[in-house]
Amino acid sequence: MAIKFQYNKTALQALDKQLKVRERALPTLKNKESALRVEVKRAKDKAAELEKEYNEQIESYENMARLWGEFDQSLVRISDVDLSSKKIAGVFTPVLEDIHFEINNENLFNQPVWFPDGISIIKKIAETAIEREVFLRKMEVLDFARKKTTQKVNLYEKVQIPGFQDAIRKIKRFLEDQDNLSKAAQKIVKDRQEKQRREEAEV
Repeated sequence: MAIKFQYNKTALQALDKQLKVRERALPTLKNKESALRVEVKRAKDKAAELEKEYNEQIESYENMARLWGEFDQSLVRISDVDLSSKKIAGVFTPVLEDIHFEINNENLFNQPVWFPDGISIIKKIAETAIEREVFLRKMEVLDFARKKTTQKVNLYEKVQIPGFQDAIRKIKRFLEDQDNLSKAAQKIVKDRQEKQRREEAEV
């Protein structure tokens, strides 16, 4: 990235200020990036664990497939899911608070005796599936933030900080050269004046 600047002290001060801001922010950004990386892995592992648990639950009830065919689906439904949010490394992530089920007790009286157990099984499977979805969403949110932070770290570390350092070097060199030229010009003028005074004194 080419940094636009002018060869003067004002530009030098402005660039120096920008450089210091980035140099101070870089360690914080790196810490945020590694914290997010850890949290992404944690959420991914938890989602995978819940996925495994969900599949195991489904498999364990497959031998009851004939019975499930008789099960009245209208007996239980999810009415609401309560979510809150928690800040992790400056990023708001979803947290599952509660799942509300609606049980249709009126239809339960004329049903087989195993139906209440069936309701408990369905609730447990639904809870696992919803919790897994929340952790997958949490992982997505954190991973998106991590990618943005990584981009910023790379921008600061590989582009902006070296760019500002290079621009500052160029301005300093230019100002030093200008100063040396100015001193040399002053010396020439002084020598000329001295020579002129000597010549006038000799006349």
